[in-house]
Amino acid sequence: MNDNRLPDYLDHMQQAASDACSFVEGMDKDAFLADKRTQQAVIMSVIIIGEAATKVMDGYPEFSLAHPEVPWRGMRGMRNRIAHGYFDINLDVVWDTVKLALPDLLKQLPALRQDAGQAGKNKNAEAKP
Repeated sequence: MNDNRLPDYLDHMQQAASDACSFVEGMDKDAFLADKRTQQAVIMSVIIIGEAATKVMDGYPEFSLAHPEVPWRGMRGMRNRIAHGYFDINLDVVWDTVKLALPDLLKQLPALRQDAGQAGKNKNAEAKP
């Protein structure tokens, strides 16, 4: 049985980042700041990304260390700030994240996903006698 969840976590990140970007598509910052429903949807997506990043860092530390170009700690930190300081969320930071950081993450994820698949294959090959 293959218990490599790394590809799943990367898929969760991909889906949540895609969702967040689509939620603000066609919006400017003022419209975002005035739309609580969109804010909540984007914030939940950012939490999902941070949770998946935490799972990668904790469960696959060698993978996260092999990919220092990905802001693993930043994603985890943002998730923690949102989850534990909900009434102090800086919506300007959320906007900048969804407009600047998430498109970059979406560009990185296909290569990460491919590398995760290779890592899983190598791990399975090592496990066989």
